[in-house]
Amino acid sequence: MRLVFAGTPEFAERALDALLQAGHEVVLVVTQPDRPAGRGMHDVESPVKRLARRRGLDVYQPCSLTDPASVAPLAAARAELLVVAAYGLILPQAMLDCAPRGALNIHASLLPRWRGAAPIQRAILAGDRETGITIMKMEAGLDTGPMLAQRAVPISEQDDAGTLHDKLAMLGAEMIVAAVSDMAAGVARFTPQPAEGVTYARKIDKRESALDWSRSAVELARLVRAMRPVPGAATTFAGGSLKIWRAQAVDGIGTPGDILDAGAHGIIVACGEGALAISELQRAGGKRLTAADFLRGKLLARGARFGALPREA
Repeated sequence: MRLVFAGTPEFAERALDALLQAGHEVVLVVTQPDRPAGRGMHDVESPVKRLARRRGLDVYQPCSLTDPASVAPLAAARAELLVVAAYGLILPQAMLDCAPRGALNIHASLLPRWRGAAPIQRAILAGDRETGITIMKMEAGLDTGPMLAQRAVPISEQDDAGTLHDKLAMLGAEMIVAAVSDMAAGVARFTPQPAEGVTYARKIDKRESALDWSRSAVELARLVRAMRPVPGAATTFAGGSLKIWRAQAVDGIGTPGDILDAGAHGIIVACGEGALAISELQRAGGKRLTAADFLRGKLLARGARFGALPREA
């Protein structure tokens, strides 16, 4: 099938690669403009753009989609179908209408739960037992369109945003190939989303990464997982900032933030309910260390404590 593909990050790159391997003709790739990144803040191409260039595909990087003229290259591509995966902006109706068969979106949740920008992190934060991929037909609303296919993936206690992303990216790539084949064969059947169970996955604000020790240990363990690999859960200790990379909820009683125990088994910090056993952490500007390496040569005084980062106004 003749396609226009719109996407930006690695999640979308895997879908584009799968469609190309399946033999579909991608006549145009739409992706976000190059963004400054890294210590030198040099412009960096998106994973989707890098793949498109390797495969010799035409790439279009509009700075905005509000100008009607920005949709002209999509209409000129004369594609049968638009496929969208984590493009990064809400698409105007004119863009959704540029292909006669409409637009399919790969969404990383079991819609209607977690419509919006950060479904993977929100599912972990909420303690969901499962999430999944929904292939849906796009319309003007935020992830409100009818569904073509949906498959669930369990969320384990070891999953973080990174591992769950990878599982869902693989599943999404597999499902979009099947969905496009169904569209080409004329056998695609869409089902309206249920009216009940709607939740919204707002974009992650970096301020949410601060560990509030008055919350339960179970909640904070989820926060650590949801913020890994980026931006990392944050706290303070001895006047400096720390990133907490791995931790689990354990039994414990004490004033929230107090260090109850520290050793090779981890640093045990009291929470509003239970305690958090930290097994991997990082000082600002330092390397990620196991708790044992962090403590090597350092004695933590009884009564030492962790404190939440000050929240911005």
